[in-house]
Amino acid sequence: MKVVVIGGTGLIGSKLIEKLSAHGHDAVPAAPQTGVNTLTGEGLADALAGADVVVDVSNSPSFADDDVMRFFVTSTSNLLEAEQAAGVKHHVALSVVGTGSLPESGYLRAKAAQEDLIKQSGVPYSIVRATQFFEFTKAIADASTIDGKLHLAPVHYQPMASDDVASAVGRAAVGAPLNGVKEIGGPEKVRMDQFIAAVLAQTDDTRNLVVDEHARYFGTELANESLVPGPGAELGSISYEVWAKQSA
Repeated sequence: MKVVVIGGTGLIGSKLIEKLSAHGHDAVPAAPQTGVNTLTGEGLADALAGADVVVDVSNSPSFADDDVMRFFVTSTSNLLEAEQAAGVKHHVALSVVGTGSLPESGYLRAKAAQEDLIKQSGVPYSIVRATQFFEFTKAIADASTIDGKLHLAPVHYQPMASDDVASAVGRAAVGAPLNGVKEIGGPEKVRMDQFIAAVLAQTDDTRNLVVDEHARYFGTELANESLVPGPGAELGSISYEVWAKQSA
């Protein structure tokens, strides 16, 4: 089948293109680098011509509250309109575990708005909510650093490898539309403060850790299970240790 991957040149998108192509599908990357701009609509109609499935793994270049809301609402609205015109039969979107339950986070408010647009569009859909990626551990640490100290809440955390994310999204893309949400996560549940501090220590990052149950994560306080998938989630197979060796 023809699968158009919005954000197909990024971390998840490029892996998804590779996996779908290896299974004999016509996987087409669509991104500003390929002449497709979902914010303006440029190139969308041509890119979606003949597509059976559209997978959206794009992300906002800015995480500022207004910017990220504008990105996901505008991009998703343009994309769904173009899909309806092209007769696309399945829309797959990569989302985030915690969407819908952490409204203080501007980023997750924007993801919730994106999900609502998809659910109301009339296009058959599957939403795949993933936990955090191993690849983003340092970025999460940087966002949690205040005056040189790492402020993290002692909550559960279940990060995963981007390869496992791409595999799960790929399975959703070639399967029947769920018209619902599927959650995915890493193979191990850990504590966020302990995991991130240990990862930083492996790279001789000497930031002092402040364990604070009120520490904010991208604008929101966290409950113990906010960032882990619920019952019935699909868990990846790649542990952090295996991922770290492969990435070295």
